[in-house]
Amino acid sequence: MSKKVFVIGLDCLTPQYFLDEYLDSLPYTRALLKRSVWGRMRSTIPPITCPAWACMMTGKDPGTLGIYGFKTRPDYTYRQPVLPTSAFVKERTIWDIIGEKGKKSIVVAVPPSFPPKKINGIMISCFLTPDASLDYAYPPEIKSEIEHNIGGYMIDVENFRTEEKDALLKQIYSLSENKFRIAEYLMERKKWDYFMFVDMGPDRIHHGFWKYFDKTHNKYVSGNKYENSLRDYYSFLDGKIRSLAERLDDDTTVLVVSDHGAKKIDGGFCINEWLIKKGYLKLKEYPKEPTKLAMSMVDWKNTKAWGEGGYYARVFFNVKGREPEGNIEEKDYGKFADQITRELKDIKYINSDADKTVVYRAEELYKEVKGIPPDLFVFLGDLYWRSIGSVGYKDIFTPENDTGPDDANHNYEGVFIMHDKTMKEGRRLDNISIYDVAPTVLENMGFDVPSDMKGKVLYGA
Repeated sequence: MSKKVFVIGLDCLTPQYFLDEYLDSLPYTRALLKRSVWGRMRSTIPPITCPAWACMMTGKDPGTLGIYGFKTRPDYTYRQPVLPTSAFVKERTIWDIIGEKGKKSIVVAVPPSFPPKKINGIMISCFLTPDASLDYAYPPEIKSEIEHNIGGYMIDVENFRTEEKDALLKQIYSLSENKFRIAEYLMERKKWDYFMFVDMGPDRIHHGFWKYFDKTHNKYVSGNKYENSLRDYYSFLDGKIRSLAERLDDDTTVLVVSDHGAKKIDGGFCINEWLIKKGYLKLKEYPKEPTKLAMSMVDWKNTKAWGEGGYYARVFFNVKGREPEGNIEEKDYGKFADQITRELKDIKYINSDADKTVVYRAEELYKEVKGIPPDLFVFLGDLYWRSIGSVGYKDIFTPENDTGPDDANHNYEGVFIMHDKTMKEGRRLDNISIYDVAPTVLENMGFDVPSDMKGKVLYGA
């Protein structure tokens, strides 16, 4: 009989605090590490919630999935990018593979999972669900069961980019409480061989409170009201992890994982303002105040490139024969890419110790490239700076995000902890990759690992 696996997914859980600085305040986690294989886990490039969780569950990279961030170009026209849905994940996940052999899964809030797919088991959709009034569960009757027994499904906090910090902190705790209660309810009442849920709470507290506890943040003020906010929240999570793990039998392997980490943010770099100043982006009319760039605002005949905001900058080229009004000749594509890459790497950041910008093309990152990737993946200040897509700033730097206050950016490393009863002592592993999770889970459940998965087995049953 194959082992069962229970995965606690904590979005953005960051190793420098959870596995290091705050570990003395996390008694269960500290004890767990003494009988686990664990370590820092390298995320996807880019280290973004979508695609990272999907990559973790398929063992495939963003190029194979064709998911490169929270927004995706639907085609090579000038339509606005769209949010990824569950339909974007066409590769087989862990629950697909084991479901073909009759094994049951319960999957709660693993992005991207709206609308929920029909699986051999239960699926509840993720934070990308537009509204809780919609059908967020498969089978459909699970929705009414959750609402009757749990009091409802909290999709996400209403707005984590806000200055109303007391209300935000309360919402974050409520969000985590809701996810753990749903997990506890389902794990004890439904049949499963594989169980996984994701809590977005850590991501929300990092973005909302990083400047209050990171003494290196340029907005940190000593002795502030929220100085211990992350330590206290991590302590809360430590107790929640204990409450679930102690309910599991000895034949269940437990994983605690995050899709990426976090780091301070020094400010926003206005990628489209920079492109305007360089002469690569031409607007029909420059706005009088900061305005989200709409495709209808662009003078396409005189534009060579435009960018998207986010945790990293996605820069797209206007290529002749590819875009409707493209003006970069195909033969000049490589030369233009090299030129703009050099210029991006020469950016000097203000009021920041960021000393480099990292730029990739899709073919440098992935063997297979599906969908429509950006022509350039740009990690501004090596992720100490966020990309601002709006225009109208009249400057390339801004101290704030254009979608609201944000104290943190994503980082390349997340958390990996794995425990089962055969482990008598802890062992810290190096070189853990997010792609190792799916092969490791399948191996420990007694399944053959598909040869096209990228990762390796970290620990065998």
